[in-house]
Amino acid sequence: MKKRIKLLLVDDHPVVRKGIASCLNQHEHLQIIGEAADGREALRKAREMNPDIMLMDIDMPHMNGLAVTDLLRKELPKIKVLILSMHSNTDYILRIIQSGARGYVLKDAGTEELLRAIESINQGEAFFSPEVARAALNQYVKGSGTVNTQVTQLTNREREVLVHIADGLSNKEIASQLGVGVRTVETHRERIMRKLNIHSVAGLTKFAISQGLVSLQ
Repeated sequence: MKKRIKLLLVDDHPVVRKGIASCLNQHEHLQIIGEAADGREALRKAREMNPDIMLMDIDMPHMNGLAVTDLLRKELPKIKVLILSMHSNTDYILRIIQSGARGYVLKDAGTEELLRAIESINQGEAFFSPEVARAALNQYVKGSGTVNTQVTQLTNREREVLVHIADGLSNKEIASQLGVGVRTVETHRERIMRKLNIHSVAGLTKFAISQGLVSLQ
């Protein structure tokens, strides 16, 4: 028997998670090993459960799906991320590609398309819904598909600290979340500001939102 594909479902709406699980549980080669309702829980469960694929929403509390994907790319690169979202605008599509996600399927897609995406990604291929792929291609053809190199300059931990800063957490609260000392957080904050050439919390928050690292919720 073929090895089952281990899936972790990440969405802040319980009804959406249950609906996806109901569709996928009918297929014996798929195994849903867990669920998460926000970005921080998704990151914790990814570390604990080590799924093959994470089905990830974008807009979630605490840390959005793109920020989680960014962090997983360096920390747990074997975990493949498939974004499931209602966003179809080109800004989001380009950020999804930059984040390291292996695919992007719109939430109104049929079960067959979702299955194809999971199986393709599991085999090491990329999968984007046809309308999503067309939108991204059109954006690049127009010459406006640029990669923000500032984001890529940040280390994994610096991105995590940036997300917490944009969430309004103090240095002490960030230190508690990450299990490090306050001085370590202060050092990360200084490096982030220097690398991005942004020297205020408001500026860092605006940058994080513009890059899709956090959501306006």
